[in-house]
Amino acid sequence: MDLGKKLLELRKEKGLTREALAKMIGTSGAIIGKYEREERTPSVEIAKNIAQALEVSLDYLVGTTEVMLDTSIIKKIQEIQKLPEDDRKHLLYLMDNVLQNVKAKQAFASK
Repeated sequence: MDLGKKLLELRKEKGLTREALAKMIGTSGAIIGKYEREERTPSVEIAKNIAQALEVSLDYLVGTTEVMLDTSIIKKIQEIQKLPEDDRKHLLYLMDNVLQNVKAKQAFASK
């Protein structure tokens, strides 16, 4: 999916008008419309601001990945990376255990 279609889809999913999104990033609704119609291509900086406003990664917005990462998860990962190594290992161990439990519950529920 190209940037314009992805932008339109995400904006509508968030319930934003062109004007509302434009206000969030400091541009006009007309410019957002041009991006959506592929009449103009945003600069990297503007695309980054759009991605932040829509709470998605820049990679997802521009179509280099189909995995939509929630920006709150990305922020948590960044916080985890800043922890001391022992704390980080402990937290990752706990996360692995929780994920294993969830997967086991899902496997039993589907039988």
